[in-house]
Amino acid sequence: MAAVNRKESRLGFRIMTPLRYFFNDSRAVGVLLICSTIVSLFLANSGFGDVYLRLWQRPLLSGTVMPETSAKWINDFLMSFFFLLAGMEIKRELLSGELSSFKKAVLPFGAALGGMLIPAIIYLLFNLQSGFVKGWGIPTATDIAFSLGVASLLGKKVPVGLKILLMAIAIIDDLGAIIVIALFYGGHIQWLYLGAAALLYAALWACNLLKLKFGILQIVLSLLLWFTIFHAGIEASITGVLVAFATPVGSLPKIEKWIHGPVNFVILPLFALANTAILIPPDVTASLTGSISMGVFFGLVLGKPLGIYLFSRLMVFLKMAHLPSNTSWGGIFGMGTLAGIGFTMSIFTTTLAFSGEGTRDTAKMAILAGMVASLGVSWIYFGLLSRKTSVAGIERKENQLTRVPGMAVS
Repeated sequence: MAAVNRKESRLGFRIMTPLRYFFNDSRAVGVLLICSTIVSLFLANSGFGDVYLRLWQRPLLSGTVMPETSAKWINDFLMSFFFLLAGMEIKRELLSGELSSFKKAVLPFGAALGGMLIPAIIYLLFNLQSGFVKGWGIPTATDIAFSLGVASLLGKKVPVGLKILLMAIAIIDDLGAIIVIALFYGGHIQWLYLGAAALLYAALWACNLLKLKFGILQIVLSLLLWFTIFHAGIEASITGVLVAFATPVGSLPKIEKWIHGPVNFVILPLFALANTAILIPPDVTASLTGSISMGVFFGLVLGKPLGIYLFSRLMVFLKMAHLPSNTSWGGIFGMGTLAGIGFTMSIFTTTLAFSGEGTRDTAKMAILAGMVASLGVSWIYFGLLSRKTSVAGIERKENQLTRVPGMAVS
């Protein structure tokens, strides 16, 4: 009997260990999002397309003061937990991480600013006369999960210093995207609800200052804060960031442990399924060559690496910052191509920028095309850069050998 139990235990270990590695790996989130997107695109354009599309637009609580459809619940409520997780990462980095001092923060802040500004300009150049100017925020975003996941897949081809810088830039990028959403993509402001939200937020901060243990009181206040912000005409999902900033630092690890798995392996895949249910038009080429698509695509694929590279150069030239150890300007540009993967935040901004489903689908297709292009460019670029670095290293060793008396390279 004991032998059987040991055998079952070993079998369970063999089954669970790969799953444990999978869920603990940053690449897992990217893989899940890609799979969710492929499944969503397939179902939306299959014989079950009508049923699948209606699933996300089906009224859940019609006639109430809450989000009406399943897609709205995902985007307005569940994504608040994604922003809560992002907010905790931002707060941690600002207090004790890569953004905790001017010297540490100036390069990623400058690079992130360039990585948002140049894509927005590129989008506007394509759309100044199109009537779709409001979509300028779409190509300014970087997806943390995807970009870091791809960096992990590239292994030693991406130096550790570059991975840390990419993470810092992506976190600042998230903060920038949140500010953009709050300022430019909200609805008509309802001042009574906004005032109530301010009082509730002050109460959350009071709990923090009084050093009350995080519990039911803060959870209730957070839910009420979301409700008031939802009705105030501001994008409700950014409530998560506000809650993160008002939460005691000591409580962050525990909350992060609670929500990390559900956010990465439930909420984000649901978000991908609901928001990439795109009907692919018969003439895909025409759709991808319109002003919206061109602005989004080139903003992400070209604008991101160009903006990050140029602004990083400027920071170093002005002697305000220095390059991370074991990195090069070629590596900085390559890291910019990884930052061109905008998936989650870009799609989220699309849902706020445009009201028409056709326009949204066009922008989402451009985001997906930009993601594929950025993945391909990053893979090739770092492969060539790694090969060039290896060859240069071999040549240096050979030169050193030839300079040693009595030794020669055959």
